[in-house]
Formats: sequence, structure tokens, C-alpha cells
Amino acid sequence: MASLLRLPSLLSPSKPLLRRRLPAARLAAPATSRSQASAAAGAAAPAASETRGGDREGQVTPRSVDFNAWYTDVIAAAELADYGPVRGTMVIRPYGYAIWEAIQDYLNVKFKETGHSNMYFPQFIPYSFIEKEASHVEGFSPELALVTIGGGKELEEKLVVRPTSETIVNHMFTKWIQSYRDLPLMINQWVNVTRWEMRTKPFIRTLEFLWQEGHTAHATLEEAEKEAMQMIDVYTKFAYEQAAIPVIPGRKSRVETFAGANRTYTIEAMMGDKKALQAGTSHNLGQNFSRAFGTQFMDENGQIEHVWQTSWAISTRFVGGIIMTHGDDAGLMLPPRIAPIQVVIVPIWKKGDEKAVVLESVDSVQKILKEAGIRVKVDDSELRTPGWKFNHYEMKGIPVRIEIGPRDVTNNSVVVSRRDVPGKQGKEFGVSMDPSILVNHIKGRLEDIQASLLQKAITFRDSNIVDVSSYGELKEAIAEGKWARGPWSASDADELKVKEETSATIRCYPFEQPEGTKKCFMTGNPAEEVAIFAKSY
Repeated sequence: MASLLRLPSLLSPSKPLLRRRLPAARLAAPATSRSQASAAAGAAAPAASETRGGDREGQVTPRSVDFNAWYTDVIAAAELADYGPVRGTMVIRPYGYAIWEAIQDYLNVKFKETGHSNMYFPQFIPYSFIEKEASHVEGFSPELALVTIGGGKELEEKLVVRPTSETIVNHMFTKWIQSYRDLPLMINQWVNVTRWEMRTKPFIRTLEFLWQEGHTAHATLEEAEKEAMQMIDVYTKFAYEQAAIPVIPGRKSRVETFAGANRTYTIEAMMGDKKALQAGTSHNLGQNFSRAFGTQFMDENGQIEHVWQTSWAISTRFVGGIIMTHGDDAGLMLPPRIAPIQVVIVPIWKKGDEKAVVLESVDSVQKILKEAGIRVKVDDSELRTPGWKFNHYEMKGIPVRIEIGPRDVTNNSVVVSRRDVPGKQGKEFGVSMDPSILVNHIKGRLEDIQASLLQKAITFRDSNIVDVSSYGELKEAIAEGKWARGPWSASDADELKVKEETSATIRCYPFEQPEGTKKCFMTGNPAEEVAIFAKSY
């Protein structure tokens, strides 16, 4: 398992550790002009030199100062999550959960399009099930949470709180599968999982997290392999097209393969601190679990065979991946396709008689955008200034902000600001309120932002991958915090040596491989593939 930095804040869960950071403009008068709003917004964003950590209200630690502190500050200030009362647990707040729902909405459609059905398995699993597959119990034993008492009495058999569901799924598949006519059997479930992690990080690794886990059974190895590859492709497309994260899909090494699988496929993402995040996995389980549980079927020739299986999953750690890929010192930055709110409208007025006129136009613009299928929010609260609101919604990563004031109403226009382009450079004045012009303009800007975030992430990733031809070059690249890519055919022992000496692991053998002859940078022997090494979460 990848090692993580222990966050001191996780050691004292009774404290209000993920505090809500309120921008400094909060105490200003509720009505202001646009120039005053801009000045207030600027005043609310302290210079990096003035920021010594996220412990002072209104501030977020700069990424360049302390990436981990920045990450937890953003989670707090953007109201994504808070710490639970049990050490290592997390409460996902409505805005954070809305991002997870956006992930669910997209993947649910893709799962059903590829023939899978949703269902649910119990979270309590007999310990004897875990013991049936030797490598599985060995791999998960240190992380298991066990129930030994129920109803005030000691249980005859201890129960495992679901760490993953291969064992209980196989128990049920054995009942449901009798003939080749019952295959393929392809299901998915959206559930919580418990793994007793000692070192945790919000969204990335917690005692309990949410995920989807797919499980399938097939008549042949070829069908199972096709399924495993199909699902890693679904994850790859989701990462690129929805989350704007340019993951690298590939195959895990034997050392990094899921406990109980023949092969594990992965999508690896580069975070803003250049560490790797395993963002999703798909496993070809072969017949390992079907043999352990006796999951068999009668084939077309009347022969009894064991089924071939897969499992695959994406979890709430993907939310953490979005934060760490796109966020900046102003907070969260969400790709429009996955943003719960794509556009926020902030009305601005100074005099009382301007309010009704401005709000009438705001209502009209909101209706126009909603009817066009754009997710839009209006903040017409008088408890906060426009400057405070600008900072607040930048922190929450909303892709587009629309400002409407008295002058805009007179000109039948709006001001449009992009979250990904700070300052005046990202502002457009005089955008017409005419429905067809406004809708096309906003949709175009949302697509521009989506594409810009992806391209920026690709550029960052590619500029931080170093091709190496010797172990010394790998050590140098890893020491600089970069990813190292080079030909590899060395032993598992050599792989573990690299991990011990550099803290880097093989993230994957990428599906896209260079042509030509290759020589292993560790041993000098011929190598068929290049591998990517990196430190990881």
C-alpha cells in the first residue's frame, strides 16, 4: 500500500480542524458598486508572503509553501468535507457529495450502456470467506475491521466489515450460476468500504470511503480480459472527458497487483505536487476466487468449468484527485462538466431603487440559462458583499461568474468572469443578454474552460516525466519529485529495492509503449516494456 503523510490534525478529532475560512471582506456593507466589489475581492486575497498557514481565518496556505496544508485548507474553505468523531473518518458535506454524485451520474450511464446492473451486497462478511483465498486474506488482513460482539453476545464467527466484496460476491454467484446460459453475469454496487488505515488523508485515504465496485463472471478467460480492459477504458474516458485529468492507463507490476488478481489495470494521475494517484483499477481475477468458492457452470458441451471473473472500482479519492490536479491558491477549480454549479450570478446594486431592476434582469438571465441546461445559482443575499461572494465562489471552484449591475441592465448586457483565468484577463464586459447570444457565449466559455484545464494538466504532466536509461538517472528524477519512465525487465526483488531506496514504485506499464529494442535500465537485459516509477499517495 502507498504510504501517506500523517496529518497532525487527524490526531485530535475533537477540535474543529477543518474550519470554514471566511474572506476578509465579510464585514463590509452588503451593497457596493462593482469597483468597490473588485477592491474588496482583492483585499480579501492575501499575498503569499503574508500567509503562514491555513490557521488564520480567510486564508489558504499557498500550494508552493505546503501542498498538504493547502489541500486540507481548500477542503475546509470550499466546504467539501470535515473530520468525523472517529479518527481517520470523514464527513462529506453537501458540496463535496454533489461532486461525487456527478461522478456517479456519468459512470452509472456508462455501466448500464455496457450491460451492467446495480445491486447491493451486505457490508458484513463472514471471516471464513476472507480466509478462502490465500493471497486475498494476506493482502487485506492488516486493514480489516472485525465485529466480534452483536446484540451483547460474542459471535460464533467474527464478521469483517466490507473491505471489498469479491468473497461475498462469489458466495452468491455460486448460488446463481449453474449453466453457460447464466453467463455473463455483470453487476455493480455503490457502497461504503472500511479499511483500517493508520495514516489518512481526506478523500485520498480514510477508514471509510465510498466507491462503486463492479463484479462480473464469464465463460472464458478471453471474455474476462475483454471486460477488464473495457472498464479501464471507461475510467480513462471519464478522467479525460469529464474530470479533465490526463491519466496514464496501464498494467500494474506483479508486486502492485491486487491481492487475488491475475492482472490489475490502472489509471495513474499526476497531482499538483507531482505525486501519483491511483485513480481507478480494473482486475482480471482469473479463476482464483471461483476455485476458492466453487463457482462453476456447465458449458455447452456438458463439461463443468470454473467461471472467469473481473472486478473494478473508482472511489471518492477521485474527488481528492480533482482538487489536487486543478486547484490553485484561490481554492478549488472544477471542470465544468463535473461542477455541481457551472455558473453563479452575483447581482450588484448601490442604491435601494436599483435593486428591483437588477434582480428582475438576474431572474431573466437565470431562467434563460436553466432552460438551456446550464447548472446555475443566483446569490442575491444581502448579508454578504459582492466582493465576499467573488472570493467565496472562486474558492468553491465555480467555472463561470456573471455579474449584473444597474449599468449592465441599461446596456442589456452582463459581465462574465472565468475561474481559470484570474483578474481582468478573465473578464468579459458587455456580453449581450439576448438569449441566443448569451447561451451560446456561456456554453462556449464552459467548453473553453474544460479544454483549457485538460491541456494545462497535460502540459504539467508531460513536463514532469523524465525518460531514464540508468538507475542513477531514475534516482535523480525521483529526488527532483518527477516521474521516471524507462525500460524495465528486472525482478520483483529489484522493484522492491527501488521502493526501499527511493520510495518510488512502479505505477504502471503504460498501454502506449515506444517501438524498437529496449534495454532494462536496472540490469542491462533486454526489456519488452517501459515502466513508470513515481512516489504516490
